[in-house]
Amino acid sequence: MIEEHKIKHSRSQGLIDFAYRFAKEAHESQVRKYTGEPYINHPVEVAQIVASVTDDVRAIAAAFLHDIIEDCGVKVKQLIDAGFSFDTAMLVNQLTDISLPTDGNRKFRKELDRRYLARATPLAKTIKLADLISNSKSIIKHDKKFAKTYMAEKRELLKVLIDGDHTLYVRAKNIVDDYYGEL
Repeated sequence: MIEEHKIKHSRSQGLIDFAYRFAKEAHESQVRKYTGEPYINHPVEVAQIVASVTDDVRAIAAAFLHDIIEDCGVKVKQLIDAGFSFDTAMLVNQLTDISLPTDGNRKFRKELDRRYLARATPLAKTIKLADLISNSKSIIKHDKKFAKTYMAEKRELLKVLIDGDHTLYVRAKNIVDDYYGEL
């Protein structure tokens, strides 16, 4: 299992492997929009980024699971029933967009999601920073037109992620700043 996700944890390898398997199964039929690669590669990258700054097993597990509610229809209760801790399930919940397409235009929906994320824990914000790092690289490279909208949203999102991990915050801010410096 470690050879698939490359995260070795000294105390909780079983939970790391379980979160990876759970996410892999949930995202099984999904592929990345721009590359066509298996979707699980994105949660793995996010988990690897998170594991580079913390050994908190809840955060690493939640990083694997961060898209599972909004992209796979998994419910928080299902995460808990599957054996994930309440803390891990709540981290995943904090990372899940709350807006719905019926809530209005994209700008309004992203504002709702940003306000919700502003109340998240620093650990959830750390995972969101890793997600931003992973997604931004792909979108900037593969969809220059959408990147204009996406990166403007990320510039605003960074304002509420300031109390996430400092190292990841700086990396994410550099990606956003570099994007705007290259325009």
